[in-house]
Amino acid sequence: MNRLTSFLPIIEKNARILILGSMPGVESLRLQQYYANPRNQFWKILYELFDTQASQVYAERVSFLKSKKIAVWDVIGTCYREGSLDSKIREEQVNDLSALFKAYPDLKTVLFNGGKAYETYKKWLGFERSSDITFHKLTSSSPANTKRYEEKLREWSVIADILKDL
Repeated sequence: MNRLTSFLPIIEKNARILILGSMPGVESLRLQQYYANPRNQFWKILYELFDTQASQVYAERVSFLKSKKIAVWDVIGTCYREGSLDSKIREEQVNDLSALFKAYPDLKTVLFNGGKAYETYKKWLGFERSSDITFHKLTSSSPANTKRYEEKLREWSVIADILKDL
């Protein structure tokens, strides 16, 4: 089994929100695109939150995120895993999120796309009390999470609320 490596972050200097996943799934790694599995609801949710027609073109998706001051990365930088399930992740090494926060001081909110991202961050990095960053755990957009789409969308609507207040 080969060691898997996540991608570089999607981020601009003016990013205000960072969405952290755990580790890209098999299809995402194959295509070298965040949330490439067509059953993952990440892109559908984000486009719907901003009442925007969804694009299937990855470069347009990336531009859309950047235009909304949203950054995306993963907590885990490398790991071993068979398949795409977070429960199969072994021997993870985390990305240097502290350096990212220093390099992008406008980041004010971190949203975790699911429990594995949240638990891994908490275990390896902790939540700095002196930080002016707010942390929220969201229900995973993964097809492995069977919560109804409407419930996920309602929970993820915190993104539009946060950006409206900026």
